[in-house]
Amino acid sequence: MPSGAEPADGPEALAARERLVDELARALPRVAPAVLSALRSVPRHLFMPGASLAEAYDDHAHAIGHGQTISQPTVVALMTDALELRGGERVLEVGTGSGYQAAVLARLGARVHSIERIETLAREAAARIARLVPGDVVVHVGDGATGLPREAPFDRILLTAAARRLPEELLEQLAPGGILVAPVGDEEQWLGVWREGRSAREGRWICPVRFVPLIRSDA
Repeated sequence: MPSGAEPADGPEALAARERLVDELARALPRVAPAVLSALRSVPRHLFMPGASLAEAYDDHAHAIGHGQTISQPTVVALMTDALELRGGERVLEVGTGSGYQAAVLARLGARVHSIERIETLAREAAARIARLVPGDVVVHVGDGATGLPREAPFDRILLTAAARRLPEELLEQLAPGGILVAPVGDEEQWLGVWREGRSAREGRWICPVRFVPLIRSDA
């Protein structure tokens, strides 16, 4: 590193991240402290190559190439909180993208299988996670719309792309008592959470959202 150069996650980035998470804590008082702590510890700007610190730490989604986005921090906080992670859960993430969400899950002690249909994004995300947030994360290349049956069942499933309807194919890969969090809809999308019980399924809607669509490779 050249003399006088700031580290990749230096004081300016740390301060920007603190400001963002403090804003999230005020706006989302019910989000678990552990989730906020994970957001404080993951350097979002390093999952957004070419973005300025101002862009990385504003509360908006941003394009990451290939027609994909990194989600708005508010939405990441809500989705992560809805998973109710305690540590050690096996989590399937559908849509790796930049790898940021998987890194947040890893910070919470989850054992993550993340699947991405765009090979370039998958490869870059895997390298980024391994370098920045070492944890139990395996990135797969494939059709996330069909889940990852060979690794099922999962304690938690998280979609970072919007399904037109509740994805039964993925719900079938949940363990009893497992939780699925997903944006659902087409023109109008809502973030929902479902818990798979032994005899019944419980669901609720959280808030309106805007995600890129979930695309099947055979579509």
